[in-house]
Amino acid sequence: MVNPVVWDIGYLISAALFIIGIKRLSSPKTAPQGNRLGAYGMLLAVIVTMAKMYSEEIIGLELIVGGLALGTIIGVWMATRVEMTGMPELVALFNGFGGGASALVGLSEVLTRIKGNDIPTDNVELYATWIAIGLSGLVGWLTLTGSLMAMGKLKGGFYLPLSKKDDRGRRKWINFPTWGPPWLNFVKGGLLVASIALIWMTIQEPGNTDYVYALAGIAGLLGVIFVLPIGGADMPVVVSLLNSMSGIAAAFTGFVIGNNVLIIAGSMVGAAGLILTFIMCKAMNRTLSAVLFKSFGGGGRDTVTRTKVGSDPEEVAMVCDGISKCVIIPGYGMAVSQAQHAVKEFADLLEAEDVEVLYGIHPVAGRMPGHMNVLLAEANVPYEKLIEMDDINSELAECDVAVVIGANDTVNPVARSGEGPLGGMPIIDADKARVVVIVKRSLSVGYAGVDNDLFFEDKTMMLFGDGKKMMNELNAAFKDL
Repeated sequence: MVNPVVWDIGYLISAALFIIGIKRLSSPKTAPQGNRLGAYGMLLAVIVTMAKMYSEEIIGLELIVGGLALGTIIGVWMATRVEMTGMPELVALFNGFGGGASALVGLSEVLTRIKGNDIPTDNVELYATWIAIGLSGLVGWLTLTGSLMAMGKLKGGFYLPLSKKDDRGRRKWINFPTWGPPWLNFVKGGLLVASIALIWMTIQEPGNTDYVYALAGIAGLLGVIFVLPIGGADMPVVVSLLNSMSGIAAAFTGFVIGNNVLIIAGSMVGAAGLILTFIMCKAMNRTLSAVLFKSFGGGGRDTVTRTKVGSDPEEVAMVCDGISKCVIIPGYGMAVSQAQHAVKEFADLLEAEDVEVLYGIHPVAGRMPGHMNVLLAEANVPYEKLIEMDDINSELAECDVAVVIGANDTVNPVARSGEGPLGGMPIIDADKARVVVIVKRSLSVGYAGVDNDLFFEDKTMMLFGDGKKMMNELNAAFKDL
């Protein structure tokens, strides 16, 4: 029998790696190292846990090897297969997996105890154990279904695997519209109260499995209804909050099974995710309660009636010839078209002409925190050129050309008016540049459903079309000058 201190030392090292990794994630330059440290910490925690279970004869070697192999294959396959544009969906799915894993462990623990008649006789122990199990299930199942719903909204829906294909070889598509009548908040509150009541009932009748299954079902339904009214504009906040909840579920599960690393890691993920959630809310000038209980970013969209004559790449190239400063402002459209490499080439062409090029990064650009940083880092854009919103705004008054690629709400001047869905939201002041070039497919509104006056200003040049295609044509035109 291995001395239990050995396992605690392993968990302590894992926790240290988690803490250092989270610290390194605070800067884009050190984030890759922080991510690796966190992965090493999780690998060590998994190995220590598996070794502990094998030493205590809880599971056999074949299950350990099989579990590690299966998990590794699935993880590598998903990570290498997903495009950078699908990273928000993958993050949402991983959040759901974390919550679901915690919920399954809690469910397994309570069913095993009931089946083996291992129900605490001491009231204090019974309350502590059953409340921890109940909260693990409530938060875990809610996180699982809520994350799947968030992934579906980010993706636009799911294909039905067994449905008939259309003429273009695509299967039937199910989407998840934003739907949030005011009375839906009362339904959420009722389901939450019912979940808490079921936890109380499991304590009163700890051997009754009906309450356990009912809690799982209601918590799962609550997760769906929890995310259903939330529109695309608020998805970065939702993904961050669900990440926090997956950590909280893991911490509760750690208390249930007496695993220190789950308690430590879960608490850190929960705290870090919650802090990031509030940072996202601040960046959007919205409260967390408004995000969760007010339908926003999906309904009541304005109808665009104005028109704008588009420019061509040759015109834009001539405008950019001879300038001294350019600020590139990326948005989700850049991610959709995978234009980051063409954007980097454009910046290289300008810098070869001694033009100062900076990148203005809005905190909620894209569909998850840091989405633009990840894409631009993939294209080898130096970290020091990625400038946060507050700092880049001080540069834009002296900027000759601001190139906006696929962004809309994050550069919409109407936010300064304090009115409408975007009222008061901090934006990147692209309109303060001498010339604004916007690469976008059309004049359509953004997630908030609000028309963008910047599109129609005299100094704005619109390049209508796919982001990657337009940037490649602009690069070719600039080379031909």
